[in-house]
Amino acid sequence: MKRRAKIIVLALVSFSLIFINTVGAQKKNRAARIDDAALRRADERAGEWITHGRNYAETRFSSLSKITAQNVSSLGLAWSFDTETNRGLEATPIITDGVLYTTGSWSVVFALDARTGKLLWKWDPEVPREYGRKACCDVVNRGVAVYGGRVYVGTIDGRLAALDARTGKPVWQVVTVDQNNSYTITGAPRVVKGKVIIGNGGGEYGVRGYVSAYDAATGKLVWRFYTVPGDPSKPFESPAMERAAKTWTGEWWKVGGGGTVWDSMAYDAELDLLYIGTGNGSPWNWQVRSPGGGDNLYLSSILALRPDTGQMVWHYQTTPGDTWDYTATQHIILADLQIGGRQRKVLMQAPKNGFFYVLDRATGELISAEPYVEISWAKEVDKKTARPVENPGARYKDAPAILKPGPLGGHNWQPMSFNPQTGLVYIPAQDTIGAYLADRKFQFRPGAWNTGVDFSLLKDAPPGLPPGHLLAWDPVAQKERWRVGYKSMWNSGLLTTAGNLVFQGTADGRFVAYSADRGEKLWEFNVGIGVLGSPVTYEIDGVQYVSVMAGWGGAFALIGGNAIADMPVQRVGRVLTFTLGAKQSLPDAPKQNLAMPAPIEFKASAETIDAGAGVFAQWCAVCHGIGAVGGGVLPDLRYSQPGIYNKFSEIVLDGTFAGVGMPGFKKWITRDEAEAIRVFLLKRRADLASGK
Repeated sequence: MKRRAKIIVLALVSFSLIFINTVGAQKKNRAARIDDAALRRADERAGEWITHGRNYAETRFSSLSKITAQNVSSLGLAWSFDTETNRGLEATPIITDGVLYTTGSWSVVFALDARTGKLLWKWDPEVPREYGRKACCDVVNRGVAVYGGRVYVGTIDGRLAALDARTGKPVWQVVTVDQNNSYTITGAPRVVKGKVIIGNGGGEYGVRGYVSAYDAATGKLVWRFYTVPGDPSKPFESPAMERAAKTWTGEWWKVGGGGTVWDSMAYDAELDLLYIGTGNGSPWNWQVRSPGGGDNLYLSSILALRPDTGQMVWHYQTTPGDTWDYTATQHIILADLQIGGRQRKVLMQAPKNGFFYVLDRATGELISAEPYVEISWAKEVDKKTARPVENPGARYKDAPAILKPGPLGGHNWQPMSFNPQTGLVYIPAQDTIGAYLADRKFQFRPGAWNTGVDFSLLKDAPPGLPPGHLLAWDPVAQKERWRVGYKSMWNSGLLTTAGNLVFQGTADGRFVAYSADRGEKLWEFNVGIGVLGSPVTYEIDGVQYVSVMAGWGGAFALIGGNAIADMPVQRVGRVLTFTLGAKQSLPDAPKQNLAMPAPIEFKASAETIDAGAGVFAQWCAVCHGIGAVGGGVLPDLRYSQPGIYNKFSEIVLDGTFAGVGMPGFKKWITRDEAEAIRVFLLKRRADLASGK
């Protein structure tokens, strides 16, 4: 009897060990189950969010419906996680098997328990802080890709890294750019057919754009597609580049060309086409970049590529001969719509230039294009030629031009969303204006801000916020269905769900839910800081959650000046997660109390101060704000300690503070110009102290 009992006990122990090992192996390999088939069928994983735009079509629509228009009013904070950063947070989290993967500023990666927000691991790529100079629009990152047990991320200094999804330890890293040039990576990678697709930024700094595909297992480069032609005296990399070169003039390759692929992508598995959006010209000013004219392919374009080879199948250029920074890198959405009595496979985009485009995604044929915001640079898009009809004077060749939209666009990087139940596209739209003046003294400066535009027109920003709005757009009728106005532009990306909901964060520090059909506000939560990151939703153990990243930053937050002086800015970054019935409170954020600065005596002529204002506008405002009015992300220079002004030349010219992100500019700014900037700042400091 004892022997029999012993055998039973041993059998039970053996079974338990086998069970534990089996469960452990399953848990260990869960992340590995994100493969090509899973990505193609991402919508079937309703409780997860396994790729950047929710699915390859990038619709950002979730079929989850436990949170609805009827009960969303009981939504509360379930947990928050402090990223310990104070720069912009723009990532879309990825959630699979109970883990939330996301990124913060400086390309730091976090893995969190999606139920509780507990940190599982963190990977810091330790980007040298001097790379902040190369990032036109803040040291942001828009997220990761998860595939085959690994987490893939691009870093601000141009690396692509594969991390072990369980531990966060690097498996491989490759440098995807020439780090001697001013390339950066801020966009989220995508994985298509075992290849990690990544682009880069740097269009303001004189670089040539391209997109690359790397083997997900090894990090080996599979293909690279350049978006603009290089030196025509050398062999072209592809027939597409040879065709494109015919649309350029002058010596564009010496000033970069531009066309960087810094954000949007989508993939149609049935057509086997990868869609990418390309950026502005480098320099912006067409007359400088291509003085004899030309469309300058493939700037500001949507390209369809074969993901196996990078071969281009078709292109559509939204802004021929772009001269306004009207990128087409904005969010691309794929859908099947009933148009003109038949089902059409379409691609939709609302790029910076203000027109909403619907294209046939098999051929690139223009189906329709109509303004979704106020436009003054063009009259319309001609349906026969598929080209915009420009208004006279828009190219600012002989005189300044004040145009809508401005360089920040009618829609920027913040993703829009498509709800197949309402048939509407929800756009984070904004009413922007731009002042363009040709820089008559332009000289190309490698590694510097090269636009060919004279920003001395922007010596100060008018008070008052450029407005933004949540726009519900009918892509078939090409008409607005409803809108919700905001007091400021630069609001977050969008999420829509089967619960008849649309979620969006706002620049003035709120997270809001609206009914998807009518735009009725149903719920809001005071975050206390501008929200840029795009919301996601997921479900664990029958509980639906909604997550978003909150952290103020990006281009508008850096350059806005007086327009954003009164924004609710806290120097904190957080992941916020909500569910029904939760009642957690936000932890207190550190207060940023700036004492009124005492004036510092200085002597300078009005001409010198004005010259300093012009140099500041050209070189410094992009980070420190128009008119030297900081937006709360980087230091407001008017409040600097007196010792800063005493060492001003060393800081500005020699790069004394390069280790914290303030580079030296002695290659581009003279000592007299640095002194003019100094006295301009002292004048602005005195104005602040006197209440001007």
